[in-house]
Amino acid sequence: MRKTIVKKLFGKSVKSRRFELGLTQEELANQSGLQRSYVSDVERGVRNPSLDSIERLAGALQVSIPILFQSPE
Repeated sequence: MRKTIVKKLFGKSVKSRRFELGLTQEELANQSGLQRSYVSDVERGVRNPSLDSIERLAGALQVSIPILFQSPE
């Protein structure tokens, strides 16, 4: 169960940062080199992203990796 909570919190953080930057899921997907449906799944907490995907998302969202693991305000 803990794994699901971590995935959901990570997804909320990604979504929150994407909104702060004014990006659509499509734009985030293009900037990170990931599929839009994959970004959607991450944001909903149903994907368990790899370290490579986390690094790509952090780069596209202009934050460090640890920031994405902090709960969005």
